[in-house]
Amino acid sequence: MGHEHHHDHSHGHHHHTSNKKVLFWSFILITAFMVIEAIGGYVTNSLALLSDAGHMLSDAAALGLSLLAFKIGERQATSSKTYGYRRFEIIAAFINGITLIVISIYIFYEAFHRFIEPPNVSANMMIIAIVGLIVNVIVAWMLMRGDSEENLNIKSALLHVLGDLLGSVGAIIAGILILLFDWNIADPIASVIVAILILVSGYRVTRESIHILMEGKPSHVDIKEIKRNLKSLTGIKDVHDLHVWSITSEFPALSCHLVVDESVNRDELLNNANQLLKKQFNISHSTLQMEGIHTTIQKDCNSCP
Repeated sequence: MGHEHHHDHSHGHHHHTSNKKVLFWSFILITAFMVIEAIGGYVTNSLALLSDAGHMLSDAAALGLSLLAFKIGERQATSSKTYGYRRFEIIAAFINGITLIVISIYIFYEAFHRFIEPPNVSANMMIIAIVGLIVNVIVAWMLMRGDSEENLNIKSALLHVLGDLLGSVGAIIAGILILLFDWNIADPIASVIVAILILVSGYRVTRESIHILMEGKPSHVDIKEIKRNLKSLTGIKDVHDLHVWSITSEFPALSCHLVVDESVNRDELLNNANQLLKKQFNISHSTLQMEGIHTTIQKDCNSCP
């Protein structure tokens, strides 16, 4: 019987450093603007300014949580946390996803009341919405420079900012329609549209984070194709007990049993199998157990493919 554990995490280091830097400066910018708005609202007794500062607080909290997740994820593995703390990034994404859903429900609630009593839109509120939009566009651009496609933690933070950005756009469009045409109904309609977009985003992030926390298969991986490719290697007769999961959105892992010819060079075959997994499926963390054709190993898993 042969066994090999193979991993290579160096490929993710550059992305990790870049993501953390982007989050840090996004957090600083949002927090600074939030503090300025809060002080301005307190000094001028402006409820609109204080309300927008509250919106910024939710963004700052989401960005801060994502940044904290990266910091905690840098901790070394221990005897009790053998994979380290990187999965905290997924927990942060899950919390951000749930928060987006809660925010969307609150916007639906507010919109309902605004259908009954449409608000008055002032020039000051329009200015606040425009300045807020500019800040959110800058922060969104910064976050998009990070790994917002692959990294669920960055994606969840970006969606928070985009939700606020869409809110600003909706407020500006509604404000223009109300000021020019006296269409007071435009404000709650815009709010409902924004709420739906935020709800869909929150649902997707929450679903994806739960999938990872439940040890689900990475979306880019085809289990049947992995089996087929491994069995195509000379010397491998069968593949069983194959499991593929994600530690984080950028850290897939695999374990399986390979049934091989007795006469095969196992060291060479293990190396070929690991290279195949790395190059064709982007799986660098693999644990492969090799068995002879006549070896009988009792399966202890009721759900192994």
